[in-house]
Amino acid sequence: MKKNIRQFLILSAFAAGTIHCINRFVDLTAEMKNILKSENGEYYNWKNGQIYYSKRGSGSPVLLIHDLDPVSSSYEWCRIVKKLEKTHTVYAVDLPGCGRSEKPHQIYTSFLYVQMLTDFIHDVIGESPDVVTTNRSVSFAVLAQNMDRTLMKRIIAVNPPSSGSFDHTADPHAATKKMLLELPVIGTFIYNIYMYEKNINRKLRNIYFDKPQLVSSKMLDAYYESSHMEKSHGRYLLASIEGQYTDNAITHALKNLTIPLCIIESRNLRKTVSVVDSYSRYHSQVETAYISNTRLVPQLEAPDRLLNIIHMFLNDK
Repeated sequence: MKKNIRQFLILSAFAAGTIHCINRFVDLTAEMKNILKSENGEYYNWKNGQIYYSKRGSGSPVLLIHDLDPVSSSYEWCRIVKKLEKTHTVYAVDLPGCGRSEKPHQIYTSFLYVQMLTDFIHDVIGESPDVVTTNRSVSFAVLAQNMDRTLMKRIIAVNPPSSGSFDHTADPHAATKKMLLELPVIGTFIYNIYMYEKNINRKLRNIYFDKPQLVSSKMLDAYYESSHMEKSHGRYLLASIEGQYTDNAITHALKNLTIPLCIIESRNLRKTVSVVDSYSRYHSQVETAYISNTRLVPQLEAPDRLLNIIHMFLNDK
């Protein structure tokens, strides 16, 4: 009996050691190409961890916020920044838990991002910007504006999900998913499987882009690198997403919104009209534009066409 227990412990230790080595190998190889160079920007020393951002151009401020996903970073705005900076001071930020920003072991809640957005605008930008969001990041922009009605000039939301998708719905497995992802060695291994390069490539080609041939190797490397920076601590954000801590109803905030909400929807996504209706039902100042032959990230797939729409909403001449 004792011999069996000893063999089990030896095998368990060997397995744990092997998994740890695999995890470290993934972390090291994911960052080898250094697509997301931190020297291209600077850090905001926020109370809950350092926040990476870049500042380019001159003129009225525009803040670009990427999707709330461990694979995402401000890289997804790289083709927009270069042209928008000609007429505006452009800030592009890596959200906490993403990209080059710090990824502490904490619960990532919707309110955490509301606080971060509010503090960043007050402390770094220093005046009310126009804010451009993509996908689910629209939620904390709306909530932050509801708490401070002088915070922003307008919100431009690129492909937001329906407003009702932010309502908390009970998932009996949410706590288990969060617990597994936060385990020291096994959690990292599960996360690395989820963020396997081929899985990210499939996500980009099948969900993010309408024309998969436009997914370049550099884009894939950037998304893969973002997900594994800081020893794959993006798993803590994923754990909070799976645990539903980032969900927060926004319909009450939409009703109280006093600034324009501009929505840009890709026609090739499903239910685009109903998505817009879900916002205009609660907010009277919703302006809408559609962009064809793109999916979730038109800022990478059709940057010039998206930029023309953004300029239109910003009233640029």
